[in-house]
Amino acid sequence: MAWLVGFLLLVGMSLLWVAGRQQAAADLPRGRVIYLDTGCLRPWAQPLYDPQTGLTGKPDYLLRQHGNMIPVEVKSSRAPLQPFPSHVMQAAAYCYLVQAVYGKRPPHAVLTYQDKSFSIAYDHALEERLLDLVHRLRAEGEREQDRSHTSINRCKACSYRSACDQSLI
Repeated sequence: MAWLVGFLLLVGMSLLWVAGRQQAAADLPRGRVIYLDTGCLRPWAQPLYDPQTGLTGKPDYLLRQHGNMIPVEVKSSRAPLQPFPSHVMQAAAYCYLVQAVYGKRPPHAVLTYQDKSFSIAYDHALEERLLDLVHRLRAEGEREQDRSHTSINRCKACSYRSACDQSLI
């Protein structure tokens, strides 16, 4: 019987070691995954939503780290020298939503690219920039927007391509 307990303990420790290595290989920060929307295991049923601003979103991961919830967004491309402003605003939106839904302000979010990760500090200045952007977008209403690029690859990857009258392909 003692050999069975020893064997199960060894298997459990091995699984924890493998999980830690996979988390490190994915370049995720340390913490307990409490939210997952990558589709690789199971999709998260409900997006985060704030009725006050109308913001809704689903970070790829939400980690519990030292009592904080940290949104993590995984990008499929190689890292730019600095995160794109749109990616920073996406990370800020996830921080805002975490605070709105869970009542605790995250200190930062993480943007993970293929080869590098960035920690995006969620300070009051970034929150103000986000809210200003949300208000400006709401003020624009349903006004038609012109395509803002000349990249065929962006058009190929765009989920609005079939409805776009300015598609490049």
